[in-house]
Amino acid sequence: MTGGGAVIVGTLRSAVVPRHGAFDRLEIHQLAAPVISTLLAQTGIAAWEVDELILGNALGAGGNPARLAALQAGLPKLVGGLTIDRQCCSGMDAVLLADALIRAGRCEVVIAGGAESYSRRPMRLRTDPEGGPAIPYDQPPFAPSPEQDPLMPDAADRIAREMNISRQDQDDWAVTSHARAQAAVTRLHDEITVINGVAADPFTRPLTQRLAARAPVLSGTVTKANTAVAADAAAFCLLVSERIAKRLSTPHWRILSGMTLGDDPSLPGIAPVAAIRETLAATGLTPDRLHAIEMMEAFAAQAIACARMTDLPADRINPGGGALARGHPIGASGAINLVRLARELESPGQTGLAAIAAAGGLGTAVVMERIG
Repeated sequence: MTGGGAVIVGTLRSAVVPRHGAFDRLEIHQLAAPVISTLLAQTGIAAWEVDELILGNALGAGGNPARLAALQAGLPKLVGGLTIDRQCCSGMDAVLLADALIRAGRCEVVIAGGAESYSRRPMRLRTDPEGGPAIPYDQPPFAPSPEQDPLMPDAADRIAREMNISRQDQDDWAVTSHARAQAAVTRLHDEITVINGVAADPFTRPLTQRLAARAPVLSGTVTKANTAVAADAAAFCLLVSERIAKRLSTPHWRILSGMTLGDDPSLPGIAPVAAIRETLAATGLTPDRLHAIEMMEAFAAQAIACARMTDLPADRINPGGGALARGHPIGASGAINLVRLARELESPGQTGLAAIAAAGGLGTAVVMERIG
């Protein structure tokens, strides 16, 4: 193969279901496979044409779920499957890696995205070097020292305090996210493949200021209402070479620029700022020229901070609602952002931005253009 451009020719996701909901008995590969199979059917790409499957996952504790998903979806046994873990950035980074493989001429057809099951995540235990009972833990370290590795709600509250983002600001953002998601239910239908009878994001609801004000506090001004709930979901993009794209009649998108950068691990929520600035600079685009923006809403405070620090127009951010109105399936969230962004770019020439933060001070940003 020779190198060339990469084209996204299809995007699809499952509904995002809060943990212990309708997807609570599905393993990662069982969530991923229906999305993969439907995506291939919708685009007209045969399973035997797929060169690689890249799957972002953060909670599955190894085992290469990408391989299981490939086999479950009926892909050729030659497709080894590659699982990557960059926490919340994983699903978006999987798509960037697929884009690079096709541009380098290593592959012509790659399925990339993420899948996560909070409901089925393994219990975590660390062995005791003294020979005592295993020690349970919920979260691995994301930085070498405790000062650099705060709890996520505490880190979000620190951002809110340092940037004068009030609880009212955060609650307003959450209410808007739910309202936009509710208004978009019908038009979001085509981007969701039905699994276990679920055809829409069930968490979306008429959140009011009064309900938000009564939400339990997690840390300072950070509450359960302005924090995304843990969830189960899968989302994938289908990327192909320009040669193969020419024969397809599906919508086409191209990644103009994308990158992952590190920043202060003690303030992970604003790590996307550097990636957003560098990615936009690489394309020569300014924020006012973006048709749509998909900003991860793990916490309202971090979404507000990232938007303010990069001058992103608020009226174009998450036009179909964000993670606050759906949920946060860690390894899949970045891919969901890209599926959402592609679907918001309805006409050739329109451009958009997707961005997401991850624990440890990581941020990924992607600029995408609709080309056909």
